[in-house]
Amino acid sequence: MFSKHFRKYILKYGIFFLFGIAVLILIDYIQLDVPKILGQIIDLLNPNITQMSQNDMKIQLNSYIKEVIIVVLIVAFGRFLWRLCLFVTARKVEFELRNTMFSHATKLSQEFYSHEKVGGMMTYFINDLAAVRMALGPGIMMFVDSLFLGGFAIFRMFRLNSQLTYLVLVPIILMLVSMILINKSMRRQFLIRQEKFHDLSDFTQENFSGISVIKAYVREIHELNTFDRRSEELYDMNLKFFKKSVWVQLITTLATNLVIILIIGYGSHLVLNNFILADGTYFTSGNLVTYLSYFSALSWPIMALARFLTVSSQAQASAKRINDFLDSPVTVYDSNVIEDIKELIPSIEAKNLSFSYPDDNITVLHNLNFTIKPGEMVGILGKTGSGKTTLVDLLLRVYNVNKDSLFIGEHDIMTLPIRLVREKVGYVPQDNFLFSDTITKNIGFAYDNLSDEEVIKAAKLSDIYDNVNEFKEGFNTILGERGVTVSGGQKQRISIARAIAKNPEILILDDSVSAVDTKTEETIIKNLHELRKGKTTIFIAHRVSTVKNMDKIIIIDQGKIVDIGSHKQLMKKSLFYQDIVERQTLEEMVEGGHIDE
Repeated sequence: MFSKHFRKYILKYGIFFLFGIAVLILIDYIQLDVPKILGQIIDLLNPNITQMSQNDMKIQLNSYIKEVIIVVLIVAFGRFLWRLCLFVTARKVEFELRNTMFSHATKLSQEFYSHEKVGGMMTYFINDLAAVRMALGPGIMMFVDSLFLGGFAIFRMFRLNSQLTYLVLVPIILMLVSMILINKSMRRQFLIRQEKFHDLSDFTQENFSGISVIKAYVREIHELNTFDRRSEELYDMNLKFFKKSVWVQLITTLATNLVIILIIGYGSHLVLNNFILADGTYFTSGNLVTYLSYFSALSWPIMALARFLTVSSQAQASAKRINDFLDSPVTVYDSNVIEDIKELIPSIEAKNLSFSYPDDNITVLHNLNFTIKPGEMVGILGKTGSGKTTLVDLLLRVYNVNKDSLFIGEHDIMTLPIRLVREKVGYVPQDNFLFSDTITKNIGFAYDNLSDEEVIKAAKLSDIYDNVNEFKEGFNTILGERGVTVSGGQKQRISIARAIAKNPEILILDDSVSAVDTKTEETIIKNLHELRKGKTTIFIAHRVSTVKNMDKIIIIDQGKIVDIGSHKQLMKKSLFYQDIVERQTLEEMVEGGHIDE
C-alpha cells in the first residue's frame, strides 16, 4: 500500500488524510464524555447518593442534558467532516489510480496483451481498485478507531476501576492474538480468490465475444459445464475466505458478550459490597453504567479491528496485483527522438530489415530491402503467415526494430516520436474492429469534430453509403459489440471509411477488401486512386486482383522478399508470381462454374 505507485497519491492527498484522522481522533475523545455524563445522571437520581433539593436536582439534570446535546452536535459535525476527508479522498485516489492504470495499459506492447487477456484485466480496474479504496477510506477509519477510541476507552476504564479492567483485558488480548493469526491466512486466501475471479472473468468475456462460434459448433453445454466448474472453484475460494472472516466475527462477538457478562456480574458485586475506589468514593450504580458504556464504546473498536483485518487482507492482496500490473515494462517508447519534425515525407525504405518477436527467437522477417516513394500505391502480396502483418506492425511502431533498418522520409523510425508516426499513418486492420457506437462516430473516430459532410464523403468513397442509408437509423445506427450487427463486408468498408476520414500521409490497408465482392473491391480501389494522389497507400493482400493495378507489388514469402515490380513486370520475370496468378485464376474459374473441378 505504500509502494511507489500508491505513495505519490498518499503524499498528494496526505493533508486531507491527516486532517480527517485528527478530527476522528478528537471526536473519539469527545464522544466518551457521554458515558461519564450518563453515569452522573444515574447517581443524581439515586436519593441514597445525592443530597440535593428537588429544584437543585432539576437544575443539575438540565445542565447534564445540555452537555450531552453539545457533545452530540460536535460529534455529528465531526463525523461529517472526517467522512468527507477520508471517504471522499479515498474516492479521488481510486479515480486517479484508475486513470493511471488505463494510461499505462495503453502504453503496453502487444507482447503484454499476448499473455494478458481482457476479461482478466478488468478485475484490476474493478475488484482490486475497490479493495484498495476500502482500505484508504473505511480501513483508515477502522484502524484509527481501533487504536484511539479503544485506547481512550481503556484509559478511562482504568481510571474508573483498574481491578475490573485487568479482568476485562484478558479475553480481549486472547481475541486479538487469534484474529492476527487468522488474518495471515486470510490474506493468502484472498489473493488466490482474486486470481480465480480473474480467470472466470476472462473466460466469461471470451465466451460472450465468441457466442456465435459456440452456437455454430453446438458447444453451449460444454462451455456451460466449464463455466460451472470455474464458478464452483471461485465459490469454494470465496467460501474459504468468508469462513475465516466469519470466525473473526464470531470470536469478536463471543469475546464481547463474555466481557459484558463479566462486567455486569462483577460490577454488581462491587456495587452491592460498597467497593471503595482509588479516590475514596464508593463504586456506584452510576459508575457501573459509565463503565459498561465505556466498554460498549470499546466494542466498536474491537469489531472495527476485526473488519480492518479483513479489509487490510483484501487490500494488500489487491495492491500487490496492481503493483505487478503497473510494474509491467513499457517496451515501446520514445528514446532519443527528433522532436522538432513538423512535416514527414510519406516515403518508406527498408534496409536489411529483420525482426523476431520479443518472446520468440524465430526470425519472422529476413533482410527486407525495398523503397516506397511518396504518392505511390503499393501492394504487398503473400500467403497467410508470410510476414505481411508483421511488417505493418513495424511501420506502426508496435514493436521496436534495429537501428537504421526502417525509415519514414529521411528519418530512422526509431528516432521519430511514436505519436507522430501514428498520426501520419492510417491503418485498416484485418479484424476491422468497430466500437459499440454510432456509424458516424466510428467513421469519425480519428477526430472529435468531423462534420457530417466529411463522414458522408468517406462513406461514399468506401462504397458503404448506400448500405448505411438502408438502415432504419442511417448513420445514427448504433453498432453492436465489435460491429456484430453488420456483415463482414460492411465492417470492412466502415473501417476503410474511418481511415479515409483521417486522410493520413501514409495509408495501410491490411487485407481490408477480402470480404467484399470483386465489383465493390474495384470501386474502392478506384476511389482511393483518385483520392490518394500525392499520398502513399499500401495494400496488404493475398489476392492478385487487389494489387494488380498498383504502381508496385512487393512479394513476400516466409519472411523474405521474393520479387518487386509492377503486375506486367512480374508476369514476365517472376515464376513465383506467375504461379500465384495461375492458381487464383483457376480457383475463380472453378468457383464461377467455367470448368469442372
